[in-house]
Amino acid sequence: MSLAVEVISDVICPWCYFGKRRLEKAVAAFDGPVEMRWLPFQLNPAIPKEGISRREYRMKKFGSWERSQELDAQVAAAGKAEGIHFAFDRIERTPNTLDAHRLIWLADRDGVHDAVVEALFRAYFTDGADLTDLGTLLNVATGAGMDRSRAEGLLEGEEGLAAIRAAEEQSRRAGVQGVPFFTLNNKLVLSGAMEASAFLDAFKRAGGEKVSANESRVCNVGPGGEPSC
Repeated sequence: MSLAVEVISDVICPWCYFGKRRLEKAVAAFDGPVEMRWLPFQLNPAIPKEGISRREYRMKKFGSWERSQELDAQVAAAGKAEGIHFAFDRIERTPNTLDAHRLIWLADRDGVHDAVVEALFRAYFTDGADLTDLGTLLNVATGAGMDRSRAEGLLEGEEGLAAIRAAEEQSRRAGVQGVPFFTLNNKLVLSGAMEASAFLDAFKRAGGEKVSANESRVCNVGPGGEPSC
């Protein structure tokens, strides 16, 4: 059986990074081809293009920097089990991720979207890179196999903007309120960073009628539009 998996995520969502790792484990254990597509979801669409101070953002969201650091430490500890090194202390800015999603959109057409998604996650969470900086985005993209001139032309223009906004609107109309969010063969949906075993079980059930799995670790978006992570 072949599978088509659509992943709705944001590159600054830590649980989306967990979800990618666990999904990859399930794909490796699955007896059949799996085609994945990465679809956009901005957790912070109102953040200015140049981004904002992460410290200020997290203090406002969680009440204190100490509480933010506690939460970061919990995520970092969990990341070790998945082979992910979260270096939150290196992240200075919370970015607007529209341009990052545009790069993924272009990478999908070039057949390197998975590599670009991985590179963006690693750049932000491990290297502490500023994903609003044009040079940084270009280096990440080319390092993952994209043509630099094509990526630069995209980022300096408006290509992909309409497609990203249309995809996000479609997700919100469909009721997606948190990421990561997975759709298998347009029938079965999973919300959150499920364990690899849960993904594998879902793969086996993907040929049945539409069902929803239990929610797992997920960055939810509340009524006011503010993400939980």
